[in-house]
Amino acid sequence: MATDFEWPWQYGFPPFYTIQPNSDTRKKQLEAWSALVLNYHRHNKLYSLDVSESQSSALFNNKKIDRTLPLDGIYVVLEELKKKGHVEWTDKGRKQCLVMWRTPEEWGKLIYQWVSTNGMMNTVCTVYELVNGEDTAKQEFHGMETWLLQRALKTLEVQRKAEMISFDGNEGVKFF
Repeated sequence: MATDFEWPWQYGFPPFYTIQPNSDTRKKQLEAWSALVLNYHRHNKLYSLDVSESQSSALFNNKKIDRTLPLDGIYVVLEELKKKGHVEWTDKGRKQCLVMWRTPEEWGKLIYQWVSTNGMMNTVCTVYELVNGEDTAKQEFHGMETWLLQRALKTLEVQRKAEMISFDGNEGVKFF
């Protein structure tokens, strides 16, 4: 899956796979892991993570140097991402989480810029058109999962820049 993904230099550095005890070093390490997780998910257009499956994935397991971030390290990284609003647990046991390489507010801003640029103010778009339409094919939000799109659009509703609408069993949005 990640064949053309560009791994950061730390990925090939064995100590990267051991959470460091020194607070300054640990802070930099967690920043690097956080960036790696978000960039990996962005590159592969992934929106969720199963913790047990991720242990054996290329993300946390570098076979070339025979290093794996242990489960407790994965949780430390995910909790760091949670603090910054990029991860949300979907279960109490913390086995599955949603990964947002952009926050809903950032997605909302990106979508609104596209709407403004394309002269779609005061028109209604279906949710399907926004994430699967031909007009959005080259946009980063194309193919976005519905739960994240709805959160992004909610941020625009709060700012009074959009209104979610339901009609004939479809969901749409009007932008202002």
